[in-house]
Amino acid sequence: MAGISSSSTVVAGLTASALALVTLLALQARSSAHETPAAGGGPGGSPSASVSGSAHPSAAPKPVAVPAHSGTGKRIVYSLAANRVWLVDPAKPAVDRTFTVQPSPVDPLAGSYSVYRTTPGPYTGSDGVNVKNGVIFTEHSGAVIGFSSAVDGTTPKPDPNKKTGGIRETLGDGQALFDFAPNGTKVVVVP
Repeated sequence: MAGISSSSTVVAGLTASALALVTLLALQARSSAHETPAAGGGPGGSPSASVSGSAHPSAAPKPVAVPAHSGTGKRIVYSLAANRVWLVDPAKPAVDRTFTVQPSPVDPLAGSYSVYRTTPGPYTGSDGVNVKNGVIFTEHSGAVIGFSSAVDGTTPKPDPNKKTGGIRETLGDGQALFDFAPNGTKVVVVP
Protein backbone atom coordinates (compact mmCIF):
# COMPACT_ATOMS: atom_id res chain seq x y z
CA MET A 1 0.00 0.00 0.00
CA ALA A 2 2.87 2.37 0.72
CA GLY A 3 4.02 2.11 -2.93
CA ILE A 4 0.55 2.92 -4.23
CA SER A 5 0.23 5.87 -1.88
CA SER A 6 3.54 7.40 -2.97
CA SER A 7 2.67 6.79 -6.65
CA SER A 8 -0.66 8.52 -6.09
CA THR A 9 1.14 11.42 -4.49
CA VAL A 10 3.54 11.70 -7.45
CA VAL A 11 0.66 11.55 -9.95
CA ALA A 12 -1.31 14.15 -7.97
CA GLY A 13 1.77 16.39 -7.87
CA LEU A 14 2.38 16.03 -11.61
CA THR A 15 -1.29 16.70 -12.33
CA ALA A 16 -1.26 19.83 -10.18
CA SER A 17 1.92 21.04 -11.93
CA ALA A 18 0.42 20.39 -15.35
CA LEU A 19 -2.76 22.26 -14.44
CA ALA A 20 -0.74 25.21 -13.16
CA LEU A 21 1.26 25.28 -16.41
CA VAL A 22 -1.88 25.07 -18.56
CA THR A 23 -3.47 27.91 -16.54
CA LEU A 24 -0.35 30.06 -16.96
CA LEU A 25 -0.26 29.41 -20.72
CA ALA A 26 -3.98 30.17 -21.04
CA LEU A 27 -3.51 33.49 -19.22
CA GLN A 28 -0.57 34.38 -21.48
CA ALA A 29 -2.58 33.47 -24.56
CA ARG A 30 -5.50 35.54 -23.34
CA SER A 31 -3.20 38.49 -22.74
CA SER A 32 -1.57 38.06 -26.16
CA ALA A 33 -4.95 37.97 -27.84
CA HIS A 34 -5.41 41.60 -26.83
CA GLU A 35 -2.17 42.77 -28.45
CA THR A 36 -1.26 43.26 -32.10
CA PRO A 37 1.15 45.31 -34.19
CA ALA A 38 -0.10 48.70 -35.32
CA ALA A 39 -2.13 48.85 -38.48
CA GLY A 40 0.09 48.82 -41.51
CA GLY A 41 3.01 48.14 -39.22
CA GLY A 42 3.95 44.65 -40.34
CA PRO A 43 7.52 44.41 -39.18
CA GLY A 44 7.29 48.03 -38.00
CA GLY A 45 4.45 47.23 -35.59
CA SER A 46 5.27 46.79 -31.96
CA PRO A 47 4.29 43.78 -29.90
CA SER A 48 3.44 46.26 -27.17
CA ALA A 49 0.71 47.84 -29.28
CA SER A 50 -2.47 47.20 -27.35
CA VAL A 51 -5.76 46.87 -29.14
CA SER A 52 -9.41 46.75 -28.30
CA GLY A 53 -10.33 43.24 -27.23
CA SER A 54 -13.00 41.14 -28.85
CA ALA A 55 -15.24 38.50 -27.34
CA HIS A 56 -14.84 36.45 -30.54
CA PRO A 57 -11.40 35.00 -31.23
CA SER A 58 -12.11 35.01 -34.98
CA ALA A 59 -12.74 38.78 -35.03
CA ALA A 60 -9.68 40.77 -36.08
CA PRO A 61 -8.53 43.17 -33.33
CA LYS A 62 -8.70 46.86 -34.12
CA PRO A 63 -5.61 49.05 -33.80
CA VAL A 64 -5.63 51.71 -31.12
CA ALA A 65 -6.90 54.90 -32.78
CA VAL A 66 -4.88 58.10 -32.77
CA PRO A 67 -6.43 60.47 -30.19
CA ALA A 68 -8.91 63.00 -31.55
CA HIS A 69 -7.67 66.59 -31.66
CA SER A 70 -4.04 65.50 -31.91
CA GLY A 71 -3.21 67.77 -34.81
CA THR A 72 -2.54 67.16 -38.46
CA GLY A 73 0.42 66.35 -40.64
CA LYS A 74 3.40 64.18 -39.87
CA ARG A 75 3.74 63.99 -36.11
CA ILE A 76 4.48 62.02 -32.98
CA VAL A 77 1.44 61.86 -30.70
CA TYR A 78 2.07 61.12 -27.02
CA SER A 79 -0.87 60.41 -24.71
CA LEU A 80 -0.08 61.06 -21.06
CA ALA A 81 -3.13 59.10 -19.85
CA ALA A 82 -2.49 56.05 -22.02
CA ASN A 83 1.34 56.14 -21.87
CA ARG A 84 1.19 55.52 -25.61
CA VAL A 85 2.90 56.96 -28.68
CA TRP A 86 1.67 57.05 -32.29
CA LEU A 87 3.92 57.80 -35.27
CA VAL A 88 1.59 59.45 -37.77
CA ASP A 89 2.44 60.25 -41.38
CA PRO A 90 -0.54 61.28 -43.55
CA ALA A 91 1.42 60.27 -46.66
CA LYS A 92 0.85 56.66 -45.56
CA PRO A 93 -2.55 54.96 -45.41
CA ALA A 94 -2.25 53.90 -41.75
CA VAL A 95 -0.45 54.83 -38.56
CA ASP A 96 3.20 53.87 -38.96
CA ARG A 97 3.44 52.46 -35.45
CA THR A 98 1.90 52.72 -32.01
CA PHE A 99 3.36 51.47 -28.76
CA THR A 100 3.29 51.96 -25.02
CA VAL A 101 6.07 53.76 -23.18
CA GLN A 102 7.30 54.06 -19.61
CA PRO A 103 6.58 57.69 -18.66
CA SER A 104 9.15 59.90 -16.99
CA PRO A 105 8.76 61.28 -13.46
CA VAL A 106 8.35 64.77 -14.99
CA ASP A 107 5.61 64.84 -17.62
CA PRO A 108 5.58 67.38 -20.42
CA LEU A 109 2.62 69.74 -20.50
CA ALA A 110 -0.08 69.00 -23.07
CA GLY A 111 0.61 70.95 -26.25
CA SER A 112 2.53 70.99 -29.50
CA TYR A 113 6.34 70.90 -29.67
CA SER A 114 9.10 70.29 -32.18
CA VAL A 115 12.00 67.89 -31.85
CA TYR A 116 15.04 70.05 -31.24
CA ARG A 117 17.74 67.47 -30.62
CA THR A 118 18.35 63.87 -31.59
CA THR A 119 21.22 61.82 -30.25
CA PRO A 120 21.87 58.30 -31.50
CA GLY A 121 24.07 57.46 -28.49
CA PRO A 122 24.75 55.54 -26.50
CA TYR A 123 24.99 58.14 -23.77
CA THR A 124 24.09 58.47 -20.10
CA GLY A 125 20.55 59.75 -19.47
CA SER A 126 19.75 62.23 -16.71
CA ASP A 127 18.71 59.29 -14.51
CA GLY A 128 22.10 57.60 -14.92
CA VAL A 129 20.83 54.91 -17.32
CA ASN A 130 22.84 54.12 -20.46
CA VAL A 131 20.45 55.06 -23.32
CA LYS A 132 20.34 55.52 -27.08
CA ASN A 133 18.11 57.02 -29.78
CA GLY A 134 17.29 60.17 -27.82
CA VAL A 135 14.60 62.41 -29.31
CA ILE A 136 14.34 65.59 -27.21
CA PHE A 137 11.38 67.96 -27.59
CA THR A 138 10.88 70.13 -24.47
CA GLU A 139 11.89 71.01 -20.92
CA HIS A 140 9.63 71.28 -17.89
CA SER A 141 10.25 71.72 -14.16
CA GLY A 142 14.00 71.69 -14.74
CA ALA A 143 13.96 68.38 -16.65
CA VAL A 144 14.85 67.86 -20.31
CA ILE A 145 12.06 65.71 -21.77
CA GLY A 146 12.33 63.28 -24.63
CA PHE A 147 12.10 59.70 -25.78
CA SER A 148 14.94 57.19 -25.47
CA SER A 149 15.65 53.49 -25.05
CA ALA A 150 17.81 51.88 -22.39
CA VAL A 151 20.73 50.16 -24.13
CA ASP A 152 19.95 46.96 -22.20
CA GLY A 153 16.38 47.00 -23.58
CA THR A 154 14.63 47.35 -20.23
CA THR A 155 11.80 49.77 -19.48
CA PRO A 156 11.61 49.78 -15.67
CA LYS A 157 9.49 52.28 -13.79
CA PRO A 158 11.55 55.38 -13.03
CA ASP A 159 12.46 56.54 -9.55
CA PRO A 160 9.72 59.08 -8.67
CA ASN A 161 12.19 60.89 -6.42
CA LYS A 162 14.37 61.82 -9.41
CA LYS A 163 13.13 64.75 -11.49
CA THR A 164 14.05 63.38 -14.90
CA GLY A 165 12.32 63.52 -18.28
CA GLY A 166 13.34 60.29 -20.03
CA ILE A 167 10.27 58.65 -21.60
CA ARG A 168 11.45 55.10 -22.24
CA GLU A 169 10.49 52.69 -24.98
CA THR A 170 11.75 49.29 -26.13
CA LEU A 171 14.79 49.15 -28.38
CA GLY A 172 12.70 48.42 -31.50
CA ASP A 173 10.18 51.16 -30.76
CA GLY A 174 12.99 53.58 -29.92
CA GLN A 175 14.73 52.92 -33.22
CA ALA A 176 11.46 53.41 -35.14
CA LEU A 177 10.75 56.71 -33.35
CA PHE A 178 14.34 57.92 -33.87
CA ASP A 179 14.18 57.11 -37.60
CA PHE A 180 10.76 58.80 -37.89
CA ALA A 181 11.67 62.03 -36.07
CA PRO A 182 14.52 64.21 -37.29
CA ASN A 183 14.90 67.69 -35.81
CA GLY A 184 11.81 69.79 -36.47
CA THR A 185 9.34 66.88 -36.34
CA LYS A 186 6.10 67.86 -34.59
CA VAL A 187 5.36 66.23 -31.21
CA VAL A 188 1.80 66.58 -29.92
CA VAL A 189 1.26 65.78 -26.23
CA VAL A 190 -2.34 65.07 -25.28
CA PRO A 191 -3.71 64.62 -21.76
